Amino acid sequence: MNITITGSSGFVGTNLENYFEKSHGISSKSVRYLENQVFEFDTDAIIHLAGKAHDLKNVSNPTDYYEANFELTKQLFDSFLLSKASVFIFMSTVKAVADGVEGILTEGVIPNPQTHYGISKQQAEHYILSQELPQGKRVYLLRPCMIHGPGNKGNLNLLYQLVSKGLPWPLGAFENKRSFLSIENLCFVIKELLENTSIPSGVYQIADDEPLSTNELIRLLGTSLEKKGSIWSIPASWIKGIAQLGDYLHLPLNSERLQKLTENYVVSNQKIVTTIGKPLPVNTRTGLLITFESFKK
Repeated sequence: MNITITGSSGFVGTNLENYFEKSHGISSKSVRYLENQVFEFDTDAIIHLAGKAHDLKNVSNPTDYYEANFELTKQLFDSFLLSKASVFIFMSTVKAVADGVEGILTEGVIPNPQTHYGISKQQAEHYILSQELPQGKRVYLLRPCMIHGPGNKGNLNLLYQLVSKGLPWPLGAFENKRSFLSIENLCFVIKELLENTSIPSGVYQIADDEPLSTNELIRLLGTSLEKKGSIWSIPASWIKGIAQLGDYLHLPLNSERLQKLTENYVVSNQKIVTTIGKPLPVNTRTGLLITFESFKK
């Protein structure tokens, strides 16, 4: 199968290229939004990763989100419908549904995104789902939660640096559970969607099987580093005040980052696992330990 990937230079794209390099023909396509453009595709499948990621510093122009995540996706999908390609995979996000979760997030939840990032992704989803799909074509809208793996330097790396330096984790007062997604599991799911023609088109959330709290992450980091992670339970109201100050002073800890580190965000993967009919290859803790080990290099 010949596969075209947009956004292939990013973390997910790089891992997908490595994952498929021995089994499929891979080509990358550089794309950005321009008015009235049509793309030419001579490929069997399109994996659309390109877009504008969430800006934790909140300094981005809102228009950038809608052009990169909605308008560009619309152009690419319209071009897919006219092409010979049989599969279109759009990398959306759980943030296209909700910024906070009460209980467990499933595909049945009515989307109500609150940020320009989430709204722009939801608009792209809505457009794709509103179009009539020609016979023989399959379309998958994937909603991953926090993706991690070797080469990713996001919030998990910040936690790693804290524990590796012997510093205490000051947010122990926050009781939370959140889902994570190993890059290995994401690549596995995409491979199944490409190769198994019986999997129906639709929206699929992707997450590892077991959610963990941030306090559990600190302990797991301690295991990886062979150190005992120190956890302090500073009153949550104090921490929130410091984060609000960080919003104005552009400190490393701001309200957005505090939410990501301490929020409840449990994502169900039942639909995708049941549909594929196979278990995910990497469990939550093993995947995280692989990521933590990569931080040592």
